[in-house]
Amino acid sequence: MKYLFAIILIVYCQAAPAAPYIVEISKSDRTLVVKQDEEVIRYYSIAHGRGGKGTKIRAGDNKTPIGTYRAIDFKSNSKFHFFIQLNYPNPLDAWRGYRNEVISAAEFKRIVLAYKRNSLPPQNTGLGGYIGIHGIGLMNDEKNRIHEAHNWTEGCIAVTNEEINELRKYISLGTKVVIRE
Repeated sequence: MKYLFAIILIVYCQAAPAAPYIVEISKSDRTLVVKQDEEVIRYYSIAHGRGGKGTKIRAGDNKTPIGTYRAIDFKSNSKFHFFIQLNYPNPLDAWRGYRNEVISAAEFKRIVLAYKRNSLPPQNTGLGGYIGIHGIGLMNDEKNRIHEAHNWTEGCIAVTNEEINELRKYISLGTKVVIRE
């Protein structure tokens, strides 16, 4: 098992295509920062998963994962206005899920292979999926008040519709997204 973990880390740490911007998210500060060469380009307030502190462990826990991800897909037909999908679960999430018997060895291998190929990992395992950055959707005053005051998502990161439109300028396929507590 120790060798398997070492192999995962080697694969996980391989360089991915460089993107001009990096996105850093702090769950505790409820912030999203866009950086270019360590210079802060843009700062946003966010809402995240209502499941509380800690990383996502399984589907349905409503937690936002903690780790390093990449933008893998864009969906303009989202009920949340626009959706930037991340490559959750990554190999570290998969290792934790396999170790805790949340996913099978076969699912673990499929997630690692997807990561290595820079493709979308399986989204229907016990770890959950469809994690990303999105807008609020159909806007009204009540939704805006909830967004400003509460972490309301099922595990994603939310900004306003106007902000997600602006974020699209900075995020391309492969953009690195670091989520911290």
